[in-house]
Amino acid sequence: MRFYHIVLVFTSKKWHVIFDHMINHNNSNKKIVGVFLASLTIFVWGITFVCTKYLLRSFTSFEVLLVRFLIAYISLWVLYPHVLHVNQKKDEILFFCAGMTGVTVYQFLENIAISFTSASNVSIIVSTSPIFTALFAQLFLHEKHISLRFITGCVIALLGIVLVSLNGHAVLHISPKGDILALCSALSWGLYSVFISKINKKGYKALPATRRIFFYAVLCMFGLLVLNKIPGIRIHNLYIIDMKLENNVARFSNFLNWINILFLGMLASAFCFVAWSFVCRTLGTVKVTTGIYLIPVVTIVFAAIALHEPITLMGLFGTVLTIVGLYVSQKA
Repeated sequence: MRFYHIVLVFTSKKWHVIFDHMINHNNSNKKIVGVFLASLTIFVWGITFVCTKYLLRSFTSFEVLLVRFLIAYISLWVLYPHVLHVNQKKDEILFFCAGMTGVTVYQFLENIAISFTSASNVSIIVSTSPIFTALFAQLFLHEKHISLRFITGCVIALLGIVLVSLNGHAVLHISPKGDILALCSALSWGLYSVFISKINKKGYKALPATRRIFFYAVLCMFGLLVLNKIPGIRIHNLYIIDMKLENNVARFSNFLNWINILFLGMLASAFCFVAWSFVCRTLGTVKVTTGIYLIPVVTIVFAAIALHEPITLMGLFGTVLTIVGLYVSQKA
């Protein structure tokens, strides 16, 4: 079977009918698929650091971000070549806010924060996003999530994240500018979770809805480029695009660059954001978001395998604490 035949089969209406029937008519299947997709998404997001780290040898942070989500947007059109019809005009505001908060602002602030403070600080602070998700869900969605057990589990998990991030060889350094930016990044993801919940309640399919979110995210990224060109409002030198032909030929002819770019664009962005939207709808946004605590754990384990970075007793103990904290908060 030729490649385009495979694509046609994969994107055919029959495939979507079978999948929709499987997950929409059996609650047991929904939960099983939801747990599997949540675990897979967290695992993939946990190893994206290694891919990004490799790409930053040849690309700027903004280039990685822009190319990654352009590929994701195109991939979702290939997988589902059907236009999304919004129920109400005002729903476009939800898609725009989700793209701005969950992709553009979140990634933008996180990358900028790393340039002002240590990666350990950023990793720890950004991992507070499940707390903000629960808080915003209670404030804006009137969902009851904040309890003593939930807070206890969050504190235990955060302590574990601190130990995982330090891993026996790092020292936290206070840098107000970088730390505040990282905190704003965590706040942004919390807001994104609220917008995703609202979009899910509207009944939109996860795949075309995610594609619409990516459209507005990329639009916001181009907006940053325009803003960066205004005299006196230069955002940061990381957010530039190299237009030199010889440089682009060199970096885009690198096979490993393409492997990492496609992994980030097609798997970590296109697939995982769609999967995350589905599991938020199936298992609950706040409950699923607590799984983000496991991302630093996955990162350090994968880095040990792929980059031969050692795992210390502190890192192992932090891993155990993170899992225990996640379990406690899930029982809230």
